Amino acid sequence: MPGGPDPAVVVDGLVMRYGDKVAVDGLSLTVERATVTAVLGPNGAGKTTTLETCEGYRKPHQGRVRVLGLDPVRERQQLLPRIGVMLQAGGAWSGVRALEMLEHVARLHAHPLDTAMLADRLGLADCGRTPYRRLSGGQQQRLGLAMAIVGRPEIVFVDEPTAGMDPQARRTTWALLEELRGDGVTVVLTTHYMDEAERLADHIHIIDRGRLIASGSPLELTRGGTHATIRLVVTRPFPPGSPDSLRASLGDATEVTQLDELSLLVTGPADASTLARVSRWCEANDVLPESLTLGQRNLEDVFLQLTGRDLTP
Repeated sequence: MPGGPDPAVVVDGLVMRYGDKVAVDGLSLTVERATVTAVLGPNGAGKTTTLETCEGYRKPHQGRVRVLGLDPVRERQQLLPRIGVMLQAGGAWSGVRALEMLEHVARLHAHPLDTAMLADRLGLADCGRTPYRRLSGGQQQRLGLAMAIVGRPEIVFVDEPTAGMDPQARRTTWALLEELRGDGVTVVLTTHYMDEAERLADHIHIIDRGRLIASGSPLELTRGGTHATIRLVVTRPFPPGSPDSLRASLGDATEVTQLDELSLLVTGPADASTLARVSRWCEANDVLPESLTLGQRNLEDVFLQLTGRDLTP
């Protein structure tokens, strides 16, 4: 029985350096076709460098990258008409009017989308005659997305697609990205918004210090099998050694991660006895809880446990 189509993106053993600094360290991942895939990581994790290599802006120092089966550097001319790229910032001339820029990009493609329809859909019609430099951050992002998809790409790379947008514009952008997936377009995005990744992504790759540290669907990453989480928030900083002390009192089946000086995350068996033992530990160690919340892990919990860092813009 023949297999399905090749993945849209294959990154195999990618190494990228800036001088002596290793930005991407033997990274391997794949992106399946007609999916939304989120690449998450703290600042400096290597996300943007990886995407820029996939887009053909950088040549791998080691390893192999293929996009739609093509080498993004050696076969760039064949690949460019088939991809769209939304940069996190820039991509338009400072003095050009928004709709002029969109129409210019559309004319570079053989079968572009209707620019008036696209501008109306993304809320650009009202600012179409405004110079790019005078657009708000959210308007610049919407124009960048329109420029990335106007050429009907097979795959689109979007870097922080909703940064600076108001809630309504974010929802409009989400709906458009979901429609692209429904039309068979592959979407690869980076984002600092966990709710965005959970809402949109079929698959998530988490990278840190240039390496892949976790991969899966949002459900696979957060469900934790039969485990639940307890988020303990206290009124004053924890005593030194609290995570190890609490872990010792709960046993080997439980993980304890300190999120900040006033909160701990406990991941363990989903039963009432774990909650009771946490309460007893608080009493024995003179720790006054402000809140003690039992629930399932969310993506932010997973990210903090894996990297020990917030995903802050």
